[in-house]
Amino acid sequence: MANLRDLKKDLNFVLGDIIDAVYVWEALNPKEDTKKSEAIVDDAIATFDELISKINDRKVENRKAHIKAVRVELEEKATALVARINAL
Repeated sequence: MANLRDLKKDLNFVLGDIIDAVYVWEALNPKEDTKKSEAIVDDAIATFDELISKINDRKVENRKAHIKAVRVELEEKATALVARINAL
């Protein structure tokens, strides 16, 4: 299913870009405490694991609605992570 493949790619690219942004921030601010930035990376990885397991769950009744909900959840969580990066 091409739609699932695209969703998995989006998930990988979006969360990968967020992690890259954290690493760039850490490189540009070497004297800052990295506990908050490390927490953002950990949350991004946990979000990836959570959402990929939801994508791969085949036991849902309405698969199409479930995948749409996962897309919305990805957008919400990515927006929250970006807001946390901006607050650093």
